Amino acid sequence: MADLHLNLKGIYFEQIRDGTKLFEDRSKFIWWKRLEDRQFDRVFIKCGYPRGGDVDKIIERPWRGFEVQMITHPHFGPDTIEVCSIRVD
Repeated sequence: MADLHLNLKGIYFEQIRDGTKLFEDRSKFIWWKRLEDRQFDRVFIKCGYPRGGDVDKIIERPWRGFEVQMITHPHFGPDTIEVCSIRVD
């Protein structure tokens, strides 16, 4: 199976690293086809686009699936949108 690579802004990376963020939300409009009916071995969560060997900016987690949720978040604008929430805990 394949690995899923997620590049995040520093603040979201730190929240996952610290255990306060359990899901990484991605727009369903874009990500549904990438995730639907797929299984991955691992999820690599990266702080930005780290250089090769910069292991402090990469978190490896097992694939625990995703779920579709409705959320309101400043990153997506003022409206409630449907997202694919990828488990990263």
